[in-house]
Amino acid sequence: MAQLGLPALFCTLTLLSAVLLAAELKSKSCSEVRRLYVSKGFNKNDAPTHEINGDHLKICPQGYTCCSQEMEEKYSMQSKDEFKNVVGEQCNHLQAVFASHYKKFDEFFKELLENAEKSLNDMFVKTYGHLYMQNSELFKDLFKELKRYYVVGNVNLEEMLNDFWARLLERMFRLVNSQYHFTDEYLECVSKYTEQLKPFGDVPRKLKLQVTRAFVAARTFAQGLAVARDVVSKVSVVNPTAQCTHALLKMIYCSHCQGLVTVKPCYNYCSNIMRGCLANQGDLDFEWNNFIDAMLMVVERLEGPFNIESVMDPIDVKISDAIMNMQDNSVQVSQKVFQGCGPPKPLPAERISRSISESAFSARFRPDHLEERPTTAAGTSLDRLVTDVKEKLKQAKKFWSSLPSNVCNDERMAAGNGNEDDCWNGKGKSRYLFAVTGNGLANQVSNPEVQVDTSKPDILILRQIMALRIMTSKMKNAYNGNDVDFFDINDESSGEGSGSGCEYQRCPSELEYNATDHSGKSGDKASYADTCVRAQPYLLAVFCILFLVMQREWR
Repeated sequence: MAQLGLPALFCTLTLLSAVLLAAELKSKSCSEVRRLYVSKGFNKNDAPTHEINGDHLKICPQGYTCCSQEMEEKYSMQSKDEFKNVVGEQCNHLQAVFASHYKKFDEFFKELLENAEKSLNDMFVKTYGHLYMQNSELFKDLFKELKRYYVVGNVNLEEMLNDFWARLLERMFRLVNSQYHFTDEYLECVSKYTEQLKPFGDVPRKLKLQVTRAFVAARTFAQGLAVARDVVSKVSVVNPTAQCTHALLKMIYCSHCQGLVTVKPCYNYCSNIMRGCLANQGDLDFEWNNFIDAMLMVVERLEGPFNIESVMDPIDVKISDAIMNMQDNSVQVSQKVFQGCGPPKPLPAERISRSISESAFSARFRPDHLEERPTTAAGTSLDRLVTDVKEKLKQAKKFWSSLPSNVCNDERMAAGNGNEDDCWNGKGKSRYLFAVTGNGLANQVSNPEVQVDTSKPDILILRQIMALRIMTSKMKNAYNGNDVDFFDINDESSGEGSGSGCEYQRCPSELEYNATDHSGKSGDKASYADTCVRAQPYLLAVFCILFLVMQREWR
């Protein structure tokens, strides 16, 4: 019996050793998981030194785990923050591009106007001297209104320019007929002959066409850059839903709970989660691409013959040409005015000589074209600005539909596209088998990773879609040479009006507009966006949101 008992005891000890060894093997060390957890600033007491039973885990796979309940909760917050940071980095880069170009164009356009006004003032003082100084407010008013249009809008450029030429005709008519006394009523009659007699030649007609088209394009383009900047800024602040947060935790840190600290999420697995978490942002893509196309159309106007630099740089020469035309035709013009308005009343003899000496207008302004003239503003030229912004606009197309892929291309978020077998698929280290869903809210019905409520579009996103749609319509009008009037309709968001409109009124944010041709007449047809933005604020929000939701269903 003793001989039989010894082998039995040996077998028992061997079996017990095997059980203890198996238990030891199952209870793996969590030292690396613990080290990485502490490196993120978390309390080391949260992390076990060896695997524990994972029944307490709510999101990560249960079983033996290196994660305590506290670790899962903190990893959940950490994964949410990391997602927001990566998305923010992608969006902030684009936002900085638009902000930078808006600032450059805005500074350029404003300095161009300052240079043009200074150039005219310097040349006219040199040529006409005291006579110009006596009438300089007329030209100051012209530039004041041009600046006001660029900064604020609400200026009918055609009416403003017509008024300038009418006032200039009144001043010059007095000067070339200084032996007569003219009442205000008589001068008002004189101004009515501006179009009929064309005392300034064809300069007013050409300049009116050039200025209107140049300023409409310049102001609308600057406004477009500001709108793009603000849209990206608002959309870049993502607030993941609870379902998205769970998916992010499972993707980024649940692998750590299984000790797989060096295994990154599979690329397609990441893609599905990003498409689910960024579903609403994906719906921006259609209107965003239309908006970028419209911006590129307006850029063509900044390159063409009516670009603001080529119009404003020689404006002093053009106005001087008009003045010389009036001088050359003053006798014929005066005779026809006298016929239409009646003979004027001569001044007393003693006042005639004094009046003539005070208002002699014999100077002939022939600018020296060899003289160095300012052809740039803000340290650059329009050509350089346009070339740079065109490339950036083309790169910005499809940004929102590419955003999920761009996030997953970040090495912090996923494994490379070619590493399909040795990656984390949400359950273990293996190939991810599900297909990648499409972008946008409607496509998330079939998303295997993130539960998305496709019946509730994000209100902020809907507002940005509407802002893009309205601005696209404005730019198409500007491309076609139609004026665009901007009005502030609420105080909801910050953001600057075209040309930082704070100089004249509070900075506009959400904007409405009236599209008119450069004669100031309303267009024959109003777009849906035009109708929508004219509604009262409450009805505007309800109607536009319902329209967009229904439109998504129709598609």
